[in-house]
Amino acid sequence: MTVLFGDCRTLINFSAQPQLMKNILLSTFLLSAMLANAQVYSSKQPLVHTYSIVARDERTGEMAVGVQSHWFSVGTSVPWAEAGVGVVATQSFVDKSYGPKALALLKKGYTAQQALDSLTKADPGREVRQVAIIDNKGNVAAHTGKNCIQVANHIKGTHYSVQSNMMLGDQVCAFMSRSFEQSAGKPLAERVLLALEAAQKAGGDIRGMQAAAIVVVPGTETDSWNNKSVDIRVDDAPQPLQELRRLYTVHIAYEHMNRGDLAVEKNDMAKAMNEYQAAMKLFPANLEMQYWTAITLANNQQLTKALPMLKAIFAKDRNWKELTRRLPPVGLLTVTAGDLQKILSL
Repeated sequence: MTVLFGDCRTLINFSAQPQLMKNILLSTFLLSAMLANAQVYSSKQPLVHTYSIVARDERTGEMAVGVQSHWFSVGTSVPWAEAGVGVVATQSFVDKSYGPKALALLKKGYTAQQALDSLTKADPGREVRQVAIIDNKGNVAAHTGKNCIQVANHIKGTHYSVQSNMMLGDQVCAFMSRSFEQSAGKPLAERVLLALEAAQKAGGDIRGMQAAAIVVVPGTETDSWNNKSVDIRVDDAPQPLQELRRLYTVHIAYEHMNRGDLAVEKNDMAKAMNEYQAAMKLFPANLEMQYWTAITLANNQQLTKALPMLKAIFAKDRNWKELTRRLPPVGLLTVTAGDLQKILSL
């Protein structure tokens, strides 16, 4: 077969070059598909094929969204959350505007389903979207477009929805759903993390892993600058869920430290030391947790317990000793001059 192109100056004998014919036909098909879907696909809409969960804790009212994908910085595209309002997961051929738009509709009084219906009705690309929403009353809505890449589906349950697309097998959502239901009674963030880990055990994303994120917000409105209970992201890692688990453990450790500091302010030393010890148990290699625990002991006339801790800390990093010199002038180390000398002589 001989084909004449354009202004007739290009002549190609395809019978002699069958592979070239296939390549041109494929390119023409792809170009036609892109032009036909120009309003659906956009360079501003990342192809975030992934699995995720949106959920609400019936006891505390907290709401959470968790996600893992073979896509860099997935935490900036899929999860959206606002305290006292709801959470959203928008994925597949992502339209990021679904997140803020859905939250705005929920604030106006829309239910999760009403918000989702409003957004998909106005979206010509609805059939390549995958979206899940949960509102502050526990209403759940989910949508998986018929043109999402298989395996793609979702499962809605009581106060949660799990959804996935471009999965290796067809059991990802089932594993997530079962995990979430079986972990009832645990903290919401832990339940979401367990569900993500269960998804990976079922095969996960056909392309593998790269990034993950989890966000938890209170069930009631708070100040905008303090509206997330948990906000952890792994942008790029060979094992993002393992790193997410590690960071969540660090997060819990620092929560113990914060409660310990609060107990010190209230002069409840027994509670303070319990919290500090819980923190160090979760994160034993962290010198800062050990250091401030020792300083708290010294400030509360327990120098004999503080000295061996400080000695070990100074041996690992002498900068902590230099920091210690700077604490008395600002009132953070209130020991006697003699005791201070004992510390600095370590």
